[in-house]
Amino acid sequence: MPRSLLFASSIALSLTMIAPGCSSSPKQESTGEYIDSSAVTAEVKADLLAAPGLKSMQISVETYKGVVQLSGFVDSYDAKRHAGSIAMAVDGVKSVRNDLVVR
Repeated sequence: MPRSLLFASSIALSLTMIAPGCSSSPKQESTGEYIDSSAVTAEVKADLLAAPGLKSMQISVETYKGVVQLSGFVDSYDAKRHAGSIAMAVDGVKSVRNDLVVR
């Protein structure tokens, strides 16, 4: 086998083994998705902080593949609904899982 063909084959094999490591799976985000999720989380948190009447320090925000999960405590059902609508209004949010507890 000529040396150049052997070299090209080894490069092709290496690339096919590396490429799947950059893709996502149902249980794990790719690097790009992780960065997008982090940006969405930061924007949701900022919008919740800016919202008058919400005790946003008691609200936790997590994002996974565009799905935002809100957890923590609020004082009323209206505050829970308001927090959910704020999160849903952020670009990149596909859905909101509102697990806030009213106490």
